[in-house]
Amino acid sequence: MKDTFTHKGMRKKLVEVLKEKGISNTEVLKAINTIPRHLFMDSGFVDHAYVDKAFPIGADQTISQPYTVAKQTELLNVRAGNKILEIGTGSGYQTAVLLEIGAKVYSIERQNELFKKTKLFLPKLGYRPKKLIFGDGYIGLKTEAPFDGIVVTAGAPFVPNPLLAQLKVGAKLVIPVGGDVQIMTVFTRTSATEFDKEEFGEFRFVPLLEDKN
Repeated sequence: MKDTFTHKGMRKKLVEVLKEKGISNTEVLKAINTIPRHLFMDSGFVDHAYVDKAFPIGADQTISQPYTVAKQTELLNVRAGNKILEIGTGSGYQTAVLLEIGAKVYSIERQNELFKKTKLFLPKLGYRPKKLIFGDGYIGLKTEAPFDGIVVTAGAPFVPNPLLAQLKVGAKLVIPVGGDVQIMTVFTRTSATEFDKEEFGEFRFVPLLEDKN
């Protein structure tokens, strides 16, 4: 598991690409610049690691496009010490970005194959979520709620009410909503019963799967 000067140089170039695309949060850019994304991919695909594209990682899932990870994290407005729920652990790359910023991360993955792999892999890089759970992201994690933010890293056909219910007042849910193409949507909880909704354009994610195991 090497991280060479070449890899670091490629990450710097990726950060410049993200800046050009409008990512301005310094903590997010610093995390992208730090994390060895190539280690989250099969060794044969290292050349693709620092291109701003999504890439397959097995189990019909992808490692998200770096811009998408950066955008969702920026919209979440994460601060060090925040308690964040991530729906869709996947490769663990988004998890690592949140941990690098200093968040306390609780993450749920529905694909058992990915869950087992990522649970073993993240600690090898020094990334330790508070909890990594195999389960149904649609129901969130009531036992640990409320959260300072929730991020959904797969396309959701609808907004799961349990996720809205598990936000603190003032906290945000960042979720791509839709069918083949999703609209990046941010819900901010403004009171016990009220939410503000904002939309941030079209994205493409693999679908958010309900728990069928």
